[in-house]
Amino acid sequence: MKRILTVIAATLLCAASSRAQYVVYDPALHTQTIIDEAENIAKYVMMIDNQVQQISTMTSQLQQLQQYNQAFGTPSQILNLAGFTSLISDLGDTGVGQAVGQLETLAQGINAEQYDANGLYHNVGATFTTPDGSSVSRDANLYRQFAAINETTRNFSNVYADVVSRRDSLRQDIAATSEQLRAATTASEVQKLTGVLIGLNAELSATDKELDHAASVSFVQNAENQNDQAKQQQARVEEQQAEFSDGIQKYNNSMTLSTEPATFPVNSND
Repeated sequence: MKRILTVIAATLLCAASSRAQYVVYDPALHTQTIIDEAENIAKYVMMIDNQVQQISTMTSQLQQLQQYNQAFGTPSQILNLAGFTSLISDLGDTGVGQAVGQLETLAQGINAEQYDANGLYHNVGATFTTPDGSSVSRDANLYRQFAAINETTRNFSNVYADVVSRRDSLRQDIAATSEQLRAATTASEVQKLTGVLIGLNAELSATDKELDHAASVSFVQNAENQNDQAKQQQARVEEQQAEFSDGIQKYNNSMTLSTEPATFPVNSND
């Protein structure tokens, strides 16, 4: 009996041990696991959707940037501008005008003596003939002030010719730049061409000032000549007064008044 009971107990123990190896199913835990996994999948889908939206936004921004570049252009790539090279060249041109000091240095009396303005004036020549037939050379230094005026006239003529040539070139560049501005397709091109156009118009006005400057040189030299003539006249008056005073003094020194009473002839018939 005891032996039977022992076998039964061992059998039950084996059965209990075998039953412990089976997986225990918990419906609540399984459901929660499914819910958690679904939430994780939803979060992942939301993250993917956000990334898709970001990519879509970046694509839209890129398209807008491309449209902006098409509308405004890239300033660094706009290099072929009408009138730009000529403007830089003209700005570096110092002109042909000369200052008063330079013109006075160039003034030579012999040139004034022979100057006739292409036949407009009478050539006085370097010599003249006296009534008795003698040939006398003129003092060239006395004619330098007149030569200075002739030099300023020549200077103005040179400046005028230079300015007329440059004005024609600038006006052509302004016309070409205006045509290119009318055909401009981007804002950057318009801005650059507008800057060139402003520069060309400013330089065109500056060339007119060169003419004014050359004319003022002539006026200044003429005023200086007139001042010198007045100065020479004043000096001559002073010299004449000094000569007159000196002559009176010499006359007084050489003339002695008689202190004897005057005698008159007596008529013998009286």
